[in-house]
Amino acid sequence: MTEGFSEPEKNGRPGLQAIAAVALFAVVVGALWAQKQFVHQKDASAEPATCSTSDDHLPARYVSGARLCAALNRPDLPALLGTSRERIETADGSGEWLTLAGGTKIAEPEATVTLETYSVKLTASYDDMTVSEAGGLLGDARRTTVLGHPALLYSSPTFSIGFDLGGGKASTGPGGTARCVLVSKHGKDDGKGTYEVSLWRQDDVPPDDTALVRVAEQVLPTVPGWNGH
Repeated sequence: MTEGFSEPEKNGRPGLQAIAAVALFAVVVGALWAQKQFVHQKDASAEPATCSTSDDHLPARYVSGARLCAALNRPDLPALLGTSRERIETADGSGEWLTLAGGTKIAEPEATVTLETYSVKLTASYDDMTVSEAGGLLGDARRTTVLGHPALLYSSPTFSIGFDLGGGKASTGPGGTARCVLVSKHGKDDGKGTYEVSLWRQDDVPPDDTALVRVAEQVLPTVPGWNGH
């Protein structure tokens, strides 16, 4: 039996092109753990998903992966996605340092939830890049606003992770397309941090931008550090 799912490629995020090979290994290991949790929770279908315990390795001035997971793992998320009959099957958050080429480290807390149809990721970025600057690096980006904040809508490729549950082997390859919205934390595009919500489907069908923006509008105001002005 083989099962699989997709993850957005990290190089789809502006400023994060130089990722060490160990990062991919960590993603694969994390995915294997997530798949184990997925199978377990499928068996316990009556139980709602809870955010997995995560070791956050970031100072208190940064939002933690656990807080991001709590914001994303909300009861109305399936309805916001247009899949009200589904439920959140897995939820996890992490807070890590991301090392860029040259040794620069930036905080990269994130959280991901999965449903039968969709996966959603919420990331907080502290790379000092404005939304406008990010738009200059993304060829297909469309400028917009989310709750009055400068924002970008763009596409990011995903990579597929498949599992042979009998042989215990994993395989990777190209996946579908994720749609992402990058939003300034403040009403001004001041480079003092951004949030990004990414949405992709398990069947590799292009996701719905309307659902993506709807999720962002409901989730972002509940995240620590969001400034409504």
